[in-house]
Amino acid sequence: MITTRALNRATLARQLLLRRHAMPALQAVEHLVGMQAQAPFPPYFGLWSRLDGFTPDALARPLVERAAVRMVLMRGTVHLVTADDALTLRPLTQPLLDRYLTTAYSRTLGDVDRDQLAKAGREALRERPLTAAELGAHLAERFPGAAPGDLALAARCLLPLVQVPPRAVWGKAGRTAYAPMEEWLGRPPHTEPSLERLVLRYLAAFGPATVADAQAWSGLTGLREIVERLRPGLVVFEDERGRELFDLPDAPRPGPDVPAPVRLVAPFDNLLLSHADRTRIISDEHRKTVITVNGQVLGTVLADGFVRGVWRREGPVVTIEPFAPLTPGQAEEARAEALALLAFAEPGKADRHEVRGI
Repeated sequence: MITTRALNRATLARQLLLRRHAMPALQAVEHLVGMQAQAPFPPYFGLWSRLDGFTPDALARPLVERAAVRMVLMRGTVHLVTADDALTLRPLTQPLLDRYLTTAYSRTLGDVDRDQLAKAGREALRERPLTAAELGAHLAERFPGAAPGDLALAARCLLPLVQVPPRAVWGKAGRTAYAPMEEWLGRPPHTEPSLERLVLRYLAAFGPATVADAQAWSGLTGLREIVERLRPGLVVFEDERGRELFDLPDAPRPGPDVPAPVRLVAPFDNLLLSHADRTRIISDEHRKTVITVNGQVLGTVLADGFVRGVWRREGPVVTIEPFAPLTPGQAEEARAEALALLAFAEPGKADRHEVRGI
C-alpha cells in the first residue's frame, strides 16, 4: 500500500523539488524527460525552482548551440528537450501525431496526400527556417484546395520540426520559426527507439505510477503491454483506491513525513500535467482553477508538497493568491521564494521588487 502523501513525496523527490540540486541544466532537463514549453520562458523558471545557482544562460546557451531544442513531443505539446532526447522521443511520439492529424484534420485536408505534403514541407524548409504562416503559404501553392494554416499544422505533425532561436532565448524576442530536426541537429532520428526505455524514464521522473499515468503523460496508447513486459523488474504498489502503481526498485521514495519546502512552480510545469490522477499534487477542485478552459496552466504555489495557490509575475512584482490562508511559516517561505524569483528574473530592479497577496 502507498498513500497519497507518500506518492506526493516520491514525486517531488523525482521532480527535484524537495531541495535544490547542484546539477547542470541539461542533465536536469534529461532527467525530467523534457520540460513543457508551450510558452517560451517557463522552463527557465522550472529549472530555477529545482537547481541551485541556476542562471538563464545555462539554458539559453544550449538552445543557441543546438544542444537543446523545443519541439512537439509528448501529448502533442511543445517540450524543451536535449538534442539527444529529441532524436529519440520524436519517433516514439509520431503515432499520437498521426492520430491527431487523422481525427482533427482528415476532413479539412481532403484528399491531400500525406507523403506528398511531407515532401513539399521539407522542400519549403530547405533554404531557411519558416514561420507557420510562411510554411502554410508555400504549401498552399502546391495544395490549393486546403487552408494554409491547416497545411502548416499538418506538416508539423508529419515532419520532426524544431523551433529555432532566438525564440525562447532569455532576453531575446523572435517569432516561432521551424527547421527540420535532423538538419538543425546534423544527425538523423534514432532508428530503433525503445518504448520500454521511455516507460522506465517516465517512472524515474514521475513514479510510482499507473499505466494510465504513463499514457496520460506521453499521449501514447497501448502501454499496458510494455509495462507487463517490464513487470518482473519493477516493484508494484497499491494505492488507496486499489490501483496498481509501478516503480523502479531503487528509485527514491522518501516517505510521507519528509518535509517539503514551499516552492513556486513554473507555469505549464509537467509536475501538474503528467498523471491521469493528479491528486498526488493538486486536488481536482483546485486543478480547475490552475488549468484554465483556454489551455493556460498557471504558476502554482506548493506548500507542504501540494498546490495551495497560484502566483503571477508582472515585471518586478509577484502576486501570490493562496486558495486558503497559509500558515505564518509557509507565508514567510513563499515571500522569500517570490523575492528570490524576482532577483533571478529582474536582477536590475531590486529597488522595485514587491510581493503582493500575502
